[in-house]
Amino acid sequence: MTDLILYTTAGCHLCVLAEDILQALSSQYELNIIPTEIGDDDELVERYGVSIPVIKFPDNSELNWPFETQDIENKLTL
Repeated sequence: MTDLILYTTAGCHLCVLAEDILQALSSQYELNIIPTEIGDDDELVERYGVSIPVIKFPDNSELNWPFETQDIENKLTL
């Protein structure tokens, strides 16, 4: 199982789209999606406030929006 952190915030329609993409991939790649609310942490707001949604991979690399299914698959199959 691969843990992916999805940095998100309430009311973010792009974050909903990103989560939908990850959910669609979750069974094929055995993903554990960890939604992380940036609004609860000032440091996360400073870091991701203008770039969410952001996916953080186990190797600590990140994929900022905009991304598509293929972009995520490319990272998962490295």
